[in-house]
Amino acid sequence: MTGDRLGEALRLLQLHDLFQEVPEVTVACTDALEMDGLALSLVTGGTDTELLWCSEAARDFEDLQFTIGHGPEPDTVRTKTVQWVPDWDRVRPGRWPALTSQAVELQARAVFCFPLAAGTHLIGVLTTVRRTPGPLTARQADNAWMLAAALTARYLNIGEAPLERPGRVLLHRRLVHQASGMAAAQLDIPPRRALLQLRVLAFSSGRPLIDICQEVLDRRLRLDHSDN
Repeated sequence: MTGDRLGEALRLLQLHDLFQEVPEVTVACTDALEMDGLALSLVTGGTDTELLWCSEAARDFEDLQFTIGHGPEPDTVRTKTVQWVPDWDRVRPGRWPALTSQAVELQARAVFCFPLAAGTHLIGVLTTVRRTPGPLTARQADNAWMLAAALTARYLNIGEAPLERPGRVLLHRRLVHQASGMAAAQLDIPPRRALLQLRVLAFSSGRPLIDICQEVLDRRLRLDHSDN
């Protein structure tokens, strides 16, 4: 049965525009891997990524990783290796200190990240999320690697940068970059440092990063050096 679902997911990958979030494809891939949530991010340069697909079950965890700036997905980008977290309660203390407790609260009890890579060239990261702790079965791991390989081949064949065809989720992240630029101008600091300040403000206030950034762009929030 799982093999049939994987076959259907692979078939749908060939039929749809993968630069747009297609719920049918996201659901099929999630079901094929027997997970609760799935997200796909593409590397846009260095260690920067853009979220391209994201199911509802994975969205809060993805937003939390992006707000904090660390976690299994950023580590996959940095190391170009898989990052498996079968049980957050067993994560080494200090590895992702700001993420661990909140991941459990978001019901992301297990997270598995697979690199989309061609040789040493990293294209993106496939992240899967499950509400219950526990390792992947051998079949689940094999299917995830097959899906990651299919996605890698598909994007290599398309040969087009994701920023050239922004979808809804991509624009969500682009707004954050625009707000970072505006905050950088306000504070006269580099954009990466401005993004860090926005992340700190979002985390300390318990608000989504995207809401903070929207207020900056709407000029309802202006950062000053007291936010450092």
